[in-house]
Amino acid sequence: MSRFHVRAQIVLVTLATAAALGPLLGIALADLSGIGHRWFDLAAQFSAPAAVGALIVTAGFALLRWRVPVLAGAVTAALCAVAAAPQAFTGMPRPDEDAPSIRLYSANLYAGNADVEAIRASLKEARPDLVLLIEAGDEVHAALDDVLDGLPHRHVSPRVAWRGFGARTVIASRWPLEAMRTDPRVHVFSAVTRTPLGRLDLSGVHLTRPWPYQVQWEQIRQAEIAARVPGAPGLPRIAAGDFNSVPDARIGRIFAAGSGLRPAPAFPGTWPAALPSALGVGIDNVWVSEGLTVTERRLGRPNGSDHRPVVTVLSRARR
Repeated sequence: MSRFHVRAQIVLVTLATAAALGPLLGIALADLSGIGHRWFDLAAQFSAPAAVGALIVTAGFALLRWRVPVLAGAVTAALCAVAAAPQAFTGMPRPDEDAPSIRLYSANLYAGNADVEAIRASLKEARPDLVLLIEAGDEVHAALDDVLDGLPHRHVSPRVAWRGFGARTVIASRWPLEAMRTDPRVHVFSAVTRTPLGRLDLSGVHLTRPWPYQVQWEQIRQAEIAARVPGAPGLPRIAAGDFNSVPDARIGRIFAAGSGLRPAPAFPGTWPAALPSALGVGIDNVWVSEGLTVTERRLGRPNGSDHRPVVTVLSRARR
């Protein structure tokens, strides 16, 4: 092979490496920087799928026996994994071994989702004790008795019109529900439920998207307000729903600082549901107050929405 061909090959391999790894490295650096600018924050949402993508690209380089690109890919994958690690490892306290556990099913159903059978099947498989549904459409609302079979205690928020659909937040429980609360400033809908762990405050939260569709500061404004919405005095609190942010990015940090709640793991991701979950973004989150812990978090059976449901097992934290 001539010197020209060798140089051309080096240039092509370098360009291919930069094209494949450059965006992934940029995502990792944006997340690790902690910069709260909206474009850095938007990139930071994708650190977990970027880590998976970097591993796939690196495996491809290894098959081609491109040694230097393999090294670059390994470094990029490691940086992406470090950036995404707080989404998978949130430092939940150990559970009290003598405490009971309860199972929560939380999901953004998407207001236009009329697949009641898929929703019913997803809930049946999860066998939840508590259910929190965001964007429950008119068809779902009409079929709640079937969808929430075995969960007789329910609170339903007022209907909100959205893009020609009706959307509601639904809280359901195996045990009696008490006071229902809404906040007119932001989409937070709460109720108190009796459980084997005692009385708990459960809030459904739905924040707007970071981009597009809203003015630059709208998601920040909503996160700040939602974080300050008071729970029921003296009760452990659970907040779950669609935060449109991974818990360790800007919006998650704002919510954590203002609410004092701790996030459950958010990997694998929940959106978009059409992708393998390892490539999804963990924007559907569960947060708990001191005294509670999450012992298990998994994705539920698809329910026809563009979000995957989240099933979490909660218990009392060890003191």
